[in-house]
Amino acid sequence: MQDGLATRLGGLAANLARISSFSDDIRHLQAVNDLLIESEQFIECTAKDAELKDQERLVELQLELAGWQFRLREVWDDESKRREIADVAKNWSNEVLEMSGLLKTSDYG
Repeated sequence: MQDGLATRLGGLAANLARISSFSDDIRHLQAVNDLLIESEQFIECTAKDAELKDQERLVELQLELAGWQFRLREVWDDESKRREIADVAKNWSNEVLEMSGLLKTSDYG
């Protein structure tokens, strides 16, 4: 949590990408659950430093993650539901990465 906001948001985006990737395999239930918990905690410690519009989106994401965690065990065996989680997690990953500013190109020649 000592990293700058951009780095922390990049870490959150990476977690979301892992959730997306791990959702392809039914054996990764515990890994996805752990990533959900870690990501919720990441948001808790990061959102306060973000711009207001980004704070709002991060709170929406945190609520979505909490919902997934709550019903994860009951939907995990359904491949279409896992695919839905994977797709939404990937979209969130892209949004948070964009929010981080890490994708912006520099002005180096």
